[in-house]
Amino acid sequence: MVAALAAGAVLAQTGQGKLALGANLRQRVIKNLNLTDAQKAQAKTIFQAAKTANAPIRTQLQGIRQQMATAIKSTNGAAQIQTLAGQAGVLQGQLMANRADAMAKFWAILTPDQQTKLDQMQGKIEQLLQQLRGGGQAGV
Repeated sequence: MVAALAAGAVLAQTGQGKLALGANLRQRVIKNLNLTDAQKAQAKTIFQAAKTANAPIRTQLQGIRQQMATAIKSTNGAAQIQTLAGQAGVLQGQLMANRADAMAKFWAILTPDQQTKLDQMQGKIEQLLQQLRGGGQAGV
């Protein structure tokens, strides 16, 4: 599930068309875990809180991307590119920490059987991600 939700998050970040795919994947994984109504409500609260916490960070990242596009086209943009990349890295780290915190909270509400099932799904999703990335080959 960790990988599934991570994959969903990755897919959701890569474009509007893929946003639905990320959410769809997340929903399928949650359905396969056979969560109780109480667990579903807790999961919704956990992931909504993470989404809310991440919203201003995403807005900041969007601004940095726009500034980066301008810096790329500038003849003196090299220093600004480095500064912006550093700022983006810090913000990406905050997003990652928020997601990991949400996943830890989600993991904690699962039964041991659900955790085992989640681990199995994670392995399958890791394989899928490897295939999507071209079998783990290095690329640009």
